[in-house]
Amino acid sequence: MRGRTSNDEQHAFRESVRAFLTEQVVPHVAEWEVVKCVPKSLYAEFGRLGVTGIQIPPEFGGAGETSYIYNAIFAEEVVHTGAVSGALQLHLNVVLPYFLKLATPEQRARWFPAFASGESMTAIAMTEPGTGSDLAGISASAVRDGDSYLLNGAKTFITGGMNADLVIVVARTSRSETDRRAGLTLLVVEEAMAGFSRGRNLDKLGLKSQDTGELFFDDVRVPATNRLGDEGRAFDYLTANLPQERMSIAVSAQASSERAIALTVDYTRERKAFGTPIASFQNTKFVLAGLSAKVEAGRHLVDRALEELDAGTLTVADAARVKLFTTEMQAEVMDSCLQLHGGYGYMLEYPIARMYADARVSRIYGGSSEIMKVIIAKDLGL
Repeated sequence: MRGRTSNDEQHAFRESVRAFLTEQVVPHVAEWEVVKCVPKSLYAEFGRLGVTGIQIPPEFGGAGETSYIYNAIFAEEVVHTGAVSGALQLHLNVVLPYFLKLATPEQRARWFPAFASGESMTAIAMTEPGTGSDLAGISASAVRDGDSYLLNGAKTFITGGMNADLVIVVARTSRSETDRRAGLTLLVVEEAMAGFSRGRNLDKLGLKSQDTGELFFDDVRVPATNRLGDEGRAFDYLTANLPQERMSIAVSAQASSERAIALTVDYTRERKAFGTPIASFQNTKFVLAGLSAKVEAGRHLVDRALEELDAGTLTVADAARVKLFTTEMQAEVMDSCLQLHGGYGYMLEYPIARMYADARVSRIYGGSSEIMKVIIAKDLGL
């Protein structure tokens, strides 16, 4: 983390990422928000920087890093510099772990070199119209036909779906009368496969440079060699990766809260009302002091959870606690900091406006705050 003691290698990585984002990405944010995506060439540039190959094994051109800390450093620098990274963090934090854990030697040889170079990006298609967080309610179907599966269905709100070269599709391959979670399978759809099409690049409140699409599958023939893991076990695989997915959201929420306070402190020192800097008003001091205390608590919570994630001891319930706390805190911080900016805070030329809009989805994706509370309640035996 920015304030965390790290080794020389981590420090050098942070500095190189910060310099690249500041010089090569920040100047283009506005234009990429207009077109609702970043150019695919940006991912290859991140590949040359070493970002996309962090966790790819060395034999495929990556660094073979097993710690999540480098992913966290990258996420923080994207926030702190005001840059964007398209759907790259979804690829690195949410999708890639499935490939790393489940891909066969043949699949690794086929896909990993392009992952390392940034020439191939991924997405994961879980959400369907009408299902939301109910993964057990997935209706997209895949029927085995010889050496392949015939895939049919539709997915929506798919981050990175418009630019992805490979899409992991969660599809139902069988049904059980006693277990709704059984019978789901992960199939890797390639962009050129017949019957695979993309709908709209959806308009969103925030995260405007991150493509989010609708995907359609009409008798797509997916080779059995493109199945990830065992047939029928997708629900178990998806559950196992939830702690890392939710920590990725928590890291960004924490970094966003830290940046919002720093921006607001600077603004209130410069901006005057009634001939006096806003920072001198007691209300301003009390609001920022209270927020600072909560954000500091969030920092310690996130840091401890990251250590547990690396150690393999972070539970689903504790990851839910961290996501719930940091994203709810982020909402409070953004609202209060925008308020202290006054009318200027509502203008998109000020970073706090974009940060306010971007923050809203944190309490929804990766499992809504309500879902987090259900998980935590179950952990309490309630």
